[in-house]
Amino acid sequence: MCEIYVKADPMLYESRSRSIRIHGVVTSIRLENLFWDVLAEIGARDGMTTNQLIAKLYDEIVDYRGEVPNLASFLRVSCLRYLSLVVHQPAAAQPAAQPAHTAEAQTRH
Repeated sequence: MCEIYVKADPMLYESRSRSIRIHGVVTSIRLENLFWDVLAEIGARDGMTTNQLIAKLYDEIVDYRGEVPNLASFLRVSCLRYLSLVVHQPAAAQPAAQPAHTAEAQTRH
């Protein structure tokens, strides 16, 4: 079983920072490449760019919790929750297409 994880392309767990503008404020978020790929997949599925998705998630968590103590951690958990839901959905309800990076990443696992 460990080979599934150990043989992952190192690019997937390399971190990358991106600048995101949320309500006119620029913030930098550092995530592993695989999380950026999953956020892009979620955004594409919902007809949004990654930046639009992050701003929407930020607004929703602020509305629900009142604050976001660690946005990067929240985004990682959001990605994992999304993937968990996709795995547990019937095949007909799963996304039909994936961004190239995500599809390529999955074949490398």
